[in-house]
Amino acid sequence: MTRRSRLKLLSTFLLSLILLSNPWFGKAAQPSSESVEITDVEVRMSEQGPVVLLRAEGRVIPIFVDVTVAFSIQGALNGEQPPRPMSHDLMRAIMEAYGGRVVQTVITLKGGTYYGALTVAFGDRVKVFDSRSSDSIALAVHFKAPILVARDLLESAGASQEKEQRMEL
Repeated sequence: MTRRSRLKLLSTFLLSLILLSNPWFGKAAQPSSESVEITDVEVRMSEQGPVVLLRAEGRVIPIFVDVTVAFSIQGALNGEQPPRPMSHDLMRAIMEAYGGRVVQTVITLKGGTYYGALTVAFGDRVKVFDSRSSDSIALAVHFKAPILVARDLLESAGASQEKEQRMEL
């Protein structure tokens, strides 16, 4: 067996294992209240580290991320290809090789932590994956898929854009 066929077999096995292990199979994630689609994503540096700004309806939700995810999101926003694939590039390539695509992601806030529910379609099969909000946002940006939040999250966690412009991120 060649190295390439072993890699393909391993990729198929891992993807199948992931697909079959999640109890949310076939259920698209929805926010708990009326959903709002994020209209703009921006990556900035702050005194606390990289932050992703999710904008909608004049409000901004800041989500702090690690440097690698910030670089991946910024590169996808700019249409840049890194010299070597990063984790999100690899995940995208594997999904696309097997006919998968990110349909949407839903960002929620529980106990002070942001969560992502990444919805992926493989043909007519839909699968929702629990993920870190940063990974979910990165893959949505890579696939140009909608990012959704609940209206109550946007109103409670989101700062007004005027306030965001006055504060030092």
